[in-house]
Amino acid sequence: MSVKVKKISEPLVLGEGPHWDESQQALFFVDILDCCLHKYIPATGEWTKAKIDGGRVGFVVPVEGSKTQFIVGVEKTFKIIEWDGKANVTKDVKVLGSVDQDVDATRINDGKADPRGRIFAGTMGQDDPPGVIAESQGSFYRLDNDGNIKKLCSGIGISNGLAWDIQEKAMYYTDSLEHKIRKYDYNIDTGDISNLKYIFDFKKAGVEGAPDGTTIDTDGNLWIAVFNGSCVIKIDPRTGTLLQKVPIPALQVTSVIFGGPNYDVLFVTSANINVEGKQQPPAAGCTFMVTGLGVKGLPGYNFRLK
Repeated sequence: MSVKVKKISEPLVLGEGPHWDESQQALFFVDILDCCLHKYIPATGEWTKAKIDGGRVGFVVPVEGSKTQFIVGVEKTFKIIEWDGKANVTKDVKVLGSVDQDVDATRINDGKADPRGRIFAGTMGQDDPPGVIAESQGSFYRLDNDGNIKKLCSGIGISNGLAWDIQEKAMYYTDSLEHKIRKYDYNIDTGDISNLKYIFDFKKAGVEGAPDGTTIDTDGNLWIAVFNGSCVIKIDPRTGTLLQKVPIPALQVTSVIFGGPNYDVLFVTSANINVEGKQQPPAAGCTFMVTGLGVKGLPGYNFRLK
C-alpha cells in the first residue's frame, strides 16, 4: 500500500495538540493563536470549531466519562471546559490551577494524559517577534488526578512531544530548542520520571528543522512532527535509528496522532506563522491525514479527575 497524504482542514494559524477520541470517532485539536478548539469526524467530513475564552490554548484532552467536557491549557491555566461539538463557543466549568506564576513571558504549549489519566504539560517562552523564542524560560509539569500540580523540570525552551511506552517503562519528551528527543524512566504508578537520556539528535542525524509533537506506534517506534522540516519522521527510540521520513506539504509541521477505527491513520497538524525569510507553501496551516503507513498507533488517554 502506498503512503497517501490528504488535506482535511482549511489553513489554521497554529494547529496543534491532536487527540483521537475513540468514543466519538473524532479528532480534536486546537489552533493556539486563534484560541479555538476544533473537531473533525472522518466518517462524515464534518468539521466544527469553537472559541475558548481566556487566551491562547496549548492542548485539549477529553475528560474521562464525558463526551462534552475537556481539559485545556489556556495561557498559564489548566481548566475544564464544556463543548457539545457544535456550538461556536465553549463554556468554562472549572479552573484546576495555574503554573509559572513567577515568570511573566510564558504560556502552556503542549500536553497529554498519561496511561493513568494524569496530565503532563509544559510551557514555553513568548514567541515575540514570531520565530524568536526566549530560551530556558519554560518548565514541565504534571497535573495529578487530585488536581495537585508538580513541577518536573525547569529551563525549558519549548515544551513538546509526549509519548509513553508502558513495556519499556519509558516516557519520551521534547524541548524543541534542544533539537533532541529525551527519554525518562517512567513509573506508571506514581507518574514520577527520572534518569534523563537523549536518544536522538536531529543535527547529528542530518534532519533539518526542529522536533515538535510526537506519538508512538504499537511497535514502540516514535513518529515526530518536524517544524520547519516539511515532514514527519519515524525513529526507533531504543537504537536511535531514523527509520522513515514522510513528506508533508506544509513547512511548519506541528504534531501527530494515530486514529481512525483501526488506529492506522496518522493525523498531522501544521502552522502558518509568518516568520521572516520563510516561504510558506499553499497548504501551510492545514490538517492532514496520512494513510498507507503499514503501522498502527495506540489509543490516547483521557484526563481522570477524582
